[in-house]
Amino acid sequence: MPGGLAVLAVDLGPGVRAGFTTRTGGVSRVPYDALNLGAGVADEPSDVARNRGLVAGWVGAPVAFGTQVHGRAVAVVRTPADADDLLASVGEVDALVGAGPGVAVGVLVADCVPVLLADAEAGLVAAVHAGRRGLVAGVVEAAVDALVAEGAQPDRLRAAVGPCIAGRSYEVPADLRDEVAAAVPETAATTSWGTPALDLPAGVAAVLRRTGVRDVARADRDTYTDADLFSFRRDGTTGRFAGVVRAPG
Repeated sequence: MPGGLAVLAVDLGPGVRAGFTTRTGGVSRVPYDALNLGAGVADEPSDVARNRGLVAGWVGAPVAFGTQVHGRAVAVVRTPADADDLLASVGEVDALVGAGPGVAVGVLVADCVPVLLADAEAGLVAAVHAGRRGLVAGVVEAAVDALVAEGAQPDRLRAAVGPCIAGRSYEVPADLRDEVAAAVPETAATTSWGTPALDLPAGVAAVLRRTGVRDVARADRDTYTDADLFSFRRDGTTGRFAGVVRAPG
């Protein structure tokens, strides 16, 4: 039997349940051990389904996930996910808005930035997958726009930027750093060993503030150096952890 889940819970307002999973508490075997939630990484589907069921128990509802393609598309989910088909996808999207009582949504990561948002008063939540390409494409702005279209107010939104690869670890060619920084200047960085890098969480936080989100919390956990988190860049074949959030109700 799996041990207890180790979830990094975050406070996004009254009635909102939100957090970032770790590797701890699931049933997947090496190299996906243990709480792999990714259905597209060659792990046993039955193990992934069991792991997603464990997370559903923590968040209080089955979690809707999309098929992530590093774009800016947003799906609005109005009814809870199917508890009998936890591996289902809502489609090719990189952000999901939960727009119904008790609806839970999530995104999968293993170095990219998971972002959770909530306007508890409006009963709205969102989960965003913001990698390098998605950040440049505008997925964070698209998610905030979708929340506002459903009735959220930017200055009421609370955001949590979850564990991801840190700027001090994310080495890239100088021309790529310059290309991304031309779109999001705050991403320009240098690794701890002195080479060009990208600081994606700094870029995400800056974009959120430019959209009017004032309350932005950041988790200081670097997937590349933290063995309790999945990292594709570090390990290659590996699992995925998640940012999950459930609307009030």
